[in-house]
Amino acid sequence: MNLPATRLLFRDDAYLREAPARVIGHTAEGGIQLDSSIFYATSGGQPGDSGRLVWPGGQLAIATAVKADGGTIALVAGEPLPMPPVGAEVMQVLDWERRHRHMRVHTALHLLSVVIPLPVTGGQIGADRGRLDFDMPEPPQDVAALNDALNALIDRDLPISEEWISDAELQANPGLVKTMSVIPPMGQGRVRLVRIGRGASQVDLQPCGGTHVARTGEIGRVEISKIEKKGKQNRRVSLTLVD
Repeated sequence: MNLPATRLLFRDDAYLREAPARVIGHTAEGGIQLDSSIFYATSGGQPGDSGRLVWPGGQLAIATAVKADGGTIALVAGEPLPMPPVGAEVMQVLDWERRHRHMRVHTALHLLSVVIPLPVTGGQIGADRGRLDFDMPEPPQDVAALNDALNALIDRDLPISEEWISDAELQANPGLVKTMSVIPPMGQGRVRLVRIGRGASQVDLQPCGGTHVARTGEIGRVEISKIEKKGKQNRRVSLTLVD
């Protein structure tokens, strides 16, 4: 049976912490598919969200969320307990503190790609730190200057917004894509862009499907904690949330 695609509530409002939903299916692996989800599903280097589901007569810890067939999201239980049945009305409760830290790190990584304007070959987001891999044959000479530039962008408290363009518009503007290893998802007819700043104060615009804070000031202070050589051309730059 073909299920309808899960409505991505986190895309409509990344700050939504609770929301009702209906169970529309179970995957063969034991995932719970909902008609709508505040849980971000693992993709693009950002981990799936955790939290819990609550329904009359039961509740279940959710360890993560993953993409499933047909555009659905499957919630993965954190323990082997009974799942809510298909058709059940449930309340989704997000582990907000963990998600918000992912949002802060994710937006900080977009800013890192501004202060290091080199092609990105990979990346990973965590709750305390994140990293980008760059096509960078030589290490930066002045890490302190990079830290200062990064935190100066954060301190400007720039607004973060989104817009959508067509697949054709993205193909006509390949410079929008900073990542060499991850191609923005196309085939849906449109691609989401995340913009940092506005008008003359814009500092970044790139395709992204993840969750972000509303303004850069919300990130707090960050620090480039490590730069590692990963192959002949690649260097991994890690940053950490300081507060």
